[in-house]
Amino acid sequence: MNGRVKGREVFEYAVLRVVPRVERGESINGGVILYCRARSFLAARVHLDERRLLTLDPGADVEGVRAALRAAECVCEGGDGAGAAAGDDPGRRFRWLIAPRSTVVQPGPVHTGLTADPGGELDRLVRVLVH
Repeated sequence: MNGRVKGREVFEYAVLRVVPRVERGESINGGVILYCRARSFLAARVHLDERRLLTLDPGADVEGVRAALRAAECVCEGGDGAGAAAGDDPGRRFRWLIAPRSTVVQPGPVHTGLTADPGGELDRLVRVLVH
């Protein structure tokens, strides 16, 4: 199989989880990263529900969390804001972003699907999983 079904391409995505107190393991979804190799598409859409975050941890560093979520978007874009990852291809940047980490913003497991419109699929996933 070549990853294509009637105009649709295989994509991978991971939810960005916000875990304000790592030791408790509680989280809210703060964004989605989507990668479609066939289309060289890599993007993240983020949204921080500050009220929900502060419900989990009233002392959470809201601006720090926002900065971490924005950093994921920058790495996806690959521009100057991506730091050392700027020169990497989209697949390598995706793999770096989904690597497990013990920080306030953590990637969830990777899931796959088929789409003819990676950008539209990303918007749909953010609506369903984050908002």
